[in-house]
Amino acid sequence: MQGIRNTLEKTLNLDQLKSFGLVIETGSFSAAADRLGLTQPAISLQVRQLERRLAVRLIERVGKRARATPAGMELLRHAHHIETAVDNAIDALADHASGVTGRVRMGTGATACLHFLPAVLRALREEFPALGIVVSTGNTEDHVRRVEENSIDLALVTLPAAGRSLSVTPVLDDEFVAIGRSDLAPLKARVTPADLGGLPLVLFEPAANTRKLVDRWFAAEGLQPQPVMELGSVEAMKEMVAAGLGYGIVPRMAMAGRGAHPDLKISRLAPRMHRTLAVVIRRDKPVNKALRVVLDAIAAAGKKAGPVTRAR
Repeated sequence: MQGIRNTLEKTLNLDQLKSFGLVIETGSFSAAADRLGLTQPAISLQVRQLERRLAVRLIERVGKRARATPAGMELLRHAHHIETAVDNAIDALADHASGVTGRVRMGTGATACLHFLPAVLRALREEFPALGIVVSTGNTEDHVRRVEENSIDLALVTLPAAGRSLSVTPVLDDEFVAIGRSDLAPLKARVTPADLGGLPLVLFEPAANTRKLVDRWFAAEGLQPQPVMELGSVEAMKEMVAAGLGYGIVPRMAMAGRGAHPDLKISRLAPRMHRTLAVVIRRDKPVNKALRVVLDAIAAAGKKAGPVTRAR
């Protein structure tokens, strides 16, 4: 054990440690390589080098999946704390630098990434050129888990999002609207669940919080939507509706500004339906200067868009 301690102290390579963790998380060397933007041989080499330095086998194949050996499981239990300690040290040093520097890792949904964040990120880049912001997209559940694990610093997601270790701050209300081609049996100015229930619908995939809101909107009238398509991208939904393949229910922000589509008509929903976007961070997260300016910029953009209201 003393030999392993000496090896770790002298030669621990954080890139190798990260590659090892991703291989176990994804179950595949090639999938880990895709996540890191590297080649599969490069990932394999990093893991082999780590195994040689520690003088233990860390990964074994079980069927087609790569799994951790008992020694690998032991290393994984410490890897997260090692990466967190390094990130916290870098963040702490950034506070001593002049100006705002460092890196902020953010998770959000595809719609907010396309239609809410660009203006926020552009303003931050112009004011703080040394600030790096890394944005990844996905669903609320995955981003909340990553915030809890501290693999991202904050998430801008659709509520609900809950966790005892989390701080959740509502930022923006975004109303839902129905969309359809204006030249194919156009919808009324206001539509109810009954108006849409018998139509071919293009909806979000079931795992999305936005889809759950849509399902509850129909369920309140005793209806269950039967979509002809379930998609993970609001832009794909808009194109399918524009192609005349059905009618959609999307967040209004996806139809505003550059998101407007010349072939689509918007109808309001009755009763009204909206989602709330909120910022989620760990309660114990150190808020350095870099993270603070990002949080403040998101809050200011949300306030400019309109007040947050309670769901009706």
